[in-house]
Formats: sequence, C-alpha cells, structure tokens
Amino acid sequence: MLKLAYLLSCLTVVNAGSHSLMVLATYIAGQTPFPEFSAVVMLDDLQIMYYDSITWKVVYRTNSDSKYFDEEQSDAGVVFQDMYNGLKTRDVYVKEHLNHTDGVHVYQRLTGCELLNGDKPGPLYFWEAFDSQNMQEFTYDLEKNVIQVKKPWIPWDQVKQLHMKFLNENVYHPICIKFLRRYLNMEKNNVMRKVKPRVRLMKKTLPDSQGLQISCLATGFYPRLINLTLFRDDQPVDDDQTTGGEILPNGDGSYQMRKSLVISAEELREGHKYNCTMKHLNLDNKLDITFDVDESNSGSISLPVVISVLVLMCVAVLIIPALIIWRKKRCSAGQGSETSKSDYSLTPSSTQDET
Repeated sequence: MLKLAYLLSCLTVVNAGSHSLMVLATYIAGQTPFPEFSAVVMLDDLQIMYYDSITWKVVYRTNSDSKYFDEEQSDAGVVFQDMYNGLKTRDVYVKEHLNHTDGVHVYQRLTGCELLNGDKPGPLYFWEAFDSQNMQEFTYDLEKNVIQVKKPWIPWDQVKQLHMKFLNENVYHPICIKFLRRYLNMEKNNVMRKVKPRVRLMKKTLPDSQGLQISCLATGFYPRLINLTLFRDDQPVDDDQTTGGEILPNGDGSYQMRKSLVISAEELREGHKYNCTMKHLNLDNKLDITFDVDESNSGSISLPVVISVLVLMCVAVLIIPALIIWRKKRCSAGQGSETSKSDYSLTPSSTQDET
C-alpha cells in the first residue's frame, strides 16, 4: 500500500515541466471502517476527484467545467466500476495463488499517463500491489507502440500482449490524455504556477555532545521538484549522515524540504566549510549559501562579546550617577511649581493642592 502511494508522490517530479494524471484505486477485503473500494484522481499533486463504494458517486475536489459534468460522471462511473470488479476478482485469485487465509487484505492499482514538454503525450503507467507486495507493472510507450511488462503474476502470452496493446493504444491512453489536457487547462493557474523557495539557515548547539546541528530549510516553493544538497569542504555530504530530505506539503499548497547535519566538537575545531545549495525550476542559477559555524558554541563567549559587555558596563557606571544628580538639581529648582511636578506625574495629592 505504501509503495504505490510513494510512486504516486514521486511521479510528478520525474520530468521537469511534465504533468501527470493518475488514479489510485484501493480494494479492501475484510472488515474495516474504510470503504470496500475507493479511488483518488490526481492531477500532478492536486486531488481533483474522489470516488468510493459508499455512495458510488464522483466527488469533485476542484472546480469542474459544467459542460463536461455529465460526460465525466458517466465515464468516471464506468471506469471506477470496472476497476472495482477487476480488483475484487484479482484479490480472490491472488489470495489463492499466495495461499493467504481470510482476513483483511488490500489490493491496489495505480495507473495514469503523462504529458511531456511541448504537450507531447508520454507513457501510460500501470502498477498493482497486494498487501504491499508488487504483483504486476507495465508501461505502454505510445511512440514505439510497445508494452514493457515487469513482474506479471500471471505470465502474458502473445494473445494477451496483443489484446492489451490494442486497448492501451485505442482506449486507455487516448482517454487518459484527453482528460489530462482538459483538467490541466481548467487548473492551470494552480498546477502551472511557479513560486521560488525561501531559504532559512539554522544552527542549534547540542549540549550533550558539545557539537552543533546545522539545518537548511527551503520552503514555500512550487512545483515540488527541488534539489537540496549539503556540502562539507565543497564535497556533498552522504545522505546517511544527514536527516530530513523529504518533500513535505505546506498548508497553502506549496512545499518545503529540510536537511540537517550534526557536526561534532572535533569537526568544529578542524574548521571545515559547510554550505547548502539548491536548484529549483524558478531559480535561474544554483543558489549557494554558506554556514557560519565559527564561534557557534553557546557554552563559550568570544572575545568581541566580552569587550562589548565591558564597554556597556563602563558607560552605565559613568552615565547613571550623572543622570541622578541632574534630576535632583532639576527637582530642587522647581519646588513650588505645580507645572514642574506635573511634568513627571499627576498624583491625587497634587490635584488637591491645586484646588
């Protein structure tokens, strides 16, 4: 189940400038609080349609053009009903094939197509998984008119190959591309917007290890394709030394990514150079930012800080007594003058004196 969701999240970043329309269908056998069948339609990373076996109706998550409403309801109902019947049948056969007992089992299908740069139709994708185990996957290449099959749970003979090639060429692929272009036109302001990332560099002292954690955060960017790398002395830091790196959604529809690195006290003394670089579709050039890790240990105070504190203390010692003397002289000179008293405060006693 997680594998297909991961594929769905990654497909939108395979090719910069490309767009995808994907359907993730889930069939659950057994007693659960979830619908027996559900399907989500995604345009890139935008959910545009939902369907399940509770209502057997399409629910739109975005603005749908009313002139296509009847056609979409009809087509979607046929497609989702066909998916439901297919997954239900496959679930029975796969359980027998794998000798699974009764209980809760999940069968999923992820399928859809891409539009490449220049509005060129791309491949049609198809994956199936049973209880997180890949059962079958294939890709239909329109340009070459070939199907590449991997891990078929039932081997495809020549008749099956020809039948699937015909369906993909004449039915599935053209319908998918038609709907992809339609929704892309309706939602172009959302999925085709470009927002540059905002960058924050953060440092946190680690008291136990006397080390330092540095973090590079890119946030607020769209689309989600981004490349963020931490460097030590101009060499990329291995991923197993960093934490984070996942692309996460923000509440406003943009994305964020954070990568962090722990620097030991010994590494700090060695004086390495650390920097963060990122590449994004909306950045003309690679953005490179250097960390200032010198004097980063909060447990020590640098000499400039000590000097600054001493100077401030000396100024305070000289100025505060002078201010006290000046204020006393001013008060003595102004005794008996109600106006002078009211310059500081207006108390009840002074109000009575005036009356």
